[in-house]
Amino acid sequence: MEVYRLVRKKYALPLSGKGAALKGGRWNSPGFELIYTAENRSLAMAEVAVHLTLGTIPSDYLMLTIFIPDDLPYSKIFDSDLADGWKDFPHPAFTQKIGDRFIIEASHCLLFTPSAITQGDYNVLINPNHQGFKRVSVVKSEPFPMNKRVFKIK
Repeated sequence: MEVYRLVRKKYALPLSGKGAALKGGRWNSPGFELIYTAENRSLAMAEVAVHLTLGTIPSDYLMLTIFIPDDLPYSKIFDSDLADGWKDFPHPAFTQKIGDRFIIEASHCLLFTPSAITQGDYNVLINPNHQGFKRVSVVKSEPFPMNKRVFKIK
């Protein structure tokens, strides 16, 4: 399987989860390493774009294509499994606890989570501390300038 990660060049490699651990995110508390990816390029872009404005678009984004062997263990969360408010911003603590438990238990390398941005799409979270992570690899890295029309206000 291939997944995608849109990231600024200086943070692209190595894949580590250290950036997510600095401040935390929807699915991890500060101090917990987690790599956020998406099942398609459009979702990877949407997940980044919601945090930007027209005046704050960096020009150094890369789209990483990441190969994940199909036999790595995974778990999947469905929208219907989650309590109301899981899509809220700032992130609710209960979603972070779900991710923290996933990281600590380390029984799965991947956690598929519904996107809070695009209904029906899934993010693929990678636990860099799982034993199978050493088999995950970046197979392509290409410049991905953000199209300013995504941010155009009418």
